[in-house]
Amino acid sequence: MTDETYMREAIALARRAASEDEVPVGAVVVCDGKIIGRGYNRVESLKDPTAHAEVIAVRAAAEHLGGWRLSGCTIYVTKEPCPMCAGTLVMSRIDRLVFGAPDAKLGYAVSLNNTVADARLNHQVEVTAGVLADEAVALLQDFFRSKR
Repeated sequence: MTDETYMREAIALARRAASEDEVPVGAVVVCDGKIIGRGYNRVESLKDPTAHAEVIAVRAAAEHLGGWRLSGCTIYVTKEPCPMCAGTLVMSRIDRLVFGAPDAKLGYAVSLNNTVADARLNHQVEVTAGVLADEAVALLQDFFRSKR
């Protein structure tokens, strides 16, 4: 499967988030060609500021693997991770991050900072940016336009 195939799975989860009136961000964790973790934003429904798509997907993947180290895994997320989520990726030892939409206000993979690849940390994450970015950006723009 390709990066685009897995990103389409993340986009489907982002659409689910939007249908539940959550910011449309979705994430999947892939290991050995299989999706082992899925998540979408649930901050509002769970009343939990940590219930971001990436955190939920990483937790599900760790549970699936029976441990917190996600070495050998890739996460696909529709929007560039925030500082909390970037830290989660580093701490989980995930190998690779693939994201769609950049985030000029909170992006901590390339836009504002590069936490996931900071050589001062004990782990660095390889980054591929811009996969299906137009579709991911459109989802976010449509959601926020509907709120105004």
